[in-house]
Amino acid sequence: MQELLVVSGKGGTGKTSLAASLAVLADNKVTVDCDVEAADLHLLLNPEVEQQEPFYGLEKAVILPEKCIGCGRCAQVCRFDAIFPSESGGVYQVAPLSCEGCKVCTLVCPAEAIKLQPPVAGYWYVSRTHYGPLVHAQLGIGEANSGKLVMKIKQVAREVAREEGYPLILMDGPPGIGCPVTAAMTGSTLALAVTEPTVAGVHDLERLVRLARHFKVPLGVVINKYDLCLEMAQALEDYCRREGIEVWGKIPFDPKAAEAVVQGVPLVSYSPGPAAEAIGSIWERVADKLATSQ
Repeated sequence: MQELLVVSGKGGTGKTSLAASLAVLADNKVTVDCDVEAADLHLLLNPEVEQQEPFYGLEKAVILPEKCIGCGRCAQVCRFDAIFPSESGGVYQVAPLSCEGCKVCTLVCPAEAIKLQPPVAGYWYVSRTHYGPLVHAQLGIGEANSGKLVMKIKQVAREVAREEGYPLILMDGPPGIGCPVTAAMTGSTLALAVTEPTVAGVHDLERLVRLARHFKVPLGVVINKYDLCLEMAQALEDYCRREGIEVWGKIPFDPKAAEAVVQGVPLVSYSPGPAAEAIGSIWERVADKLATSQ
């Protein structure tokens, strides 16, 4: 089983649009949306949810009102200001978004009225699309542990792939180089980095290259909207050449790309224009790389 991860050093480079088009072009795969904090691949693949399961985050304090004696010791020792008296008075409450689960309040409560329990921090889904199974998730607002959720949906995707005989897992990765990206990159066969011809694009690609090398994941580059600044596109190619990184393709600016997003369909299914043609060539290149890495 192989895992192809589409990543970008920053948001807004067109990573998800490219991943959605690759989901159309690739046969026999499970698609995964690893961007759990801002999941949007489902907007282009239009899935039908078959399974929904809760995701539990880190333990947080919960005060049992029937046991609370209202002494306020918990509020006094909480350094995160997560505990406050209820409006009706007499008992105390916990603000879940502020609680860090440090357990100090449980140690000082004389009535043993505080316990720690993991809250539902989001949900993960197994869905069906016209292009095969889609495993995706949605982390709750302000919730942490996005890396743990990414690992969970990767595990689920591997189980689906094994059970249904899919040889490839195609992942739309989170942007940046933080914990969710490291979770997505761990164990990947190949990474495809989407960048853009800007100063920020060069800088963020450099960080992404260092991350891929740390995890020993082979990486190739796609320059999106390269013709909007040919000078910076050349700078990206020069950087890749110096670092021994292959540029697997360049996608020209195409207004049809924005139209496809508005219509909620992958670009290669919406328009046969220059951007779609470039993506087709990129997939052929990536497919060859996957074939030689087996």
